[in-house]
Amino acid sequence: MITLALAKGRILEEAGPLLGRAGIVPLEDPAATRSLIIATSVPDVRLVAVRAADVATYVQYGAAEMGVAGKDMLLEHGGAGLYQPLELGIGVCRLCVAVPSGFDYAGAVRRGARLRVATKYVQTAREFFANKGVHVDLIRLYGSMELAPLAGLADAIVDLVSTGGTLRANGLVEVEQIAAISSRLIVSQAAYKLHQPRLAELIGAIGAAVSS
Repeated sequence: MITLALAKGRILEEAGPLLGRAGIVPLEDPAATRSLIIATSVPDVRLVAVRAADVATYVQYGAAEMGVAGKDMLLEHGGAGLYQPLELGIGVCRLCVAVPSGFDYAGAVRRGARLRVATKYVQTAREFFANKGVHVDLIRLYGSMELAPLAGLADAIVDLVSTGGTLRANGLVEVEQIAAISSRLIVSQAAYKLHQPRLAELIGAIGAAVSS
């Protein structure tokens, strides 16, 4: 049995049509069912629905042979034990630094000020600011990131941005882009060695669906 881990929410919604073109159709609606393990039209392939932050971990440790994960989560995870054979072209957005519109971010960086930055991407943010020589105190949050500067908790945030509408609605502006983000098919290196012919076949089918 080949298990494919998918993140709930936007990635699951966007991956559905792509997997359908590859001939992998869930036998239950992932958005409606309470089942976390879902059979598919392919007898030896099943889906598991997990948190986005957990997809890479499930694949790394062999609980799933394959998964669909955003580049943001792969940057944070580090990618150990994973192949990334396909860029899927879904979940497209960007990982950015944003601040209140009246905050002089460039000036603060030039002065060597120590910034308080709220994010759930702590490892990625730490590496980004360290490479720029910017001193930061990182505050880990998991939701409503835009609230942190408004409540005086942080000077800046690092978060995913799609249209920028939520930032604008809360008086925030993007000041730097850390990375362009989209979703990748990931495969366990250990599982690939054990199931190479079947996984290669599935990767080929999904790759053809991406190109179609």
